[in-house]
Amino acid sequence: MAKKQPPFKNEAQEAEWWSKNQNLIADRFEQAKAAGNLGKGTLARVAHERASQAGPSPTITIRLAEADLARARTFAAEKGLRYQTYLKMLLHQALNSEEKRTRRR
Repeated sequence: MAKKQPPFKNEAQEAEWWSKNQNLIADRFEQAKAAGNLGKGTLARVAHERASQAGPSPTITIRLAEADLARARTFAAEKGLRYQTYLKMLLHQALNSEEKRTRRR
């Protein structure tokens, strides 16, 4: 498992790397399986654990365009998440990114 995933300049470069390293990925999968480290819905489980550690959240109402909500639901389903959890994750990432961006000035 010495080979590391490099940083990618674009999506095409990342797709090429994953395509060329399918055996590496399969080997890592088999190693994780043998070690008992495979889980179902890992991303969803981690998101749930983080949410439960953070404590209760206040309930808010926010208006979204129907198209944006539909996209959020689609992306959330692909990741095995509820769309509310997915939107909270996106908002959290955007706020962190904005905070880092404004600190650089």
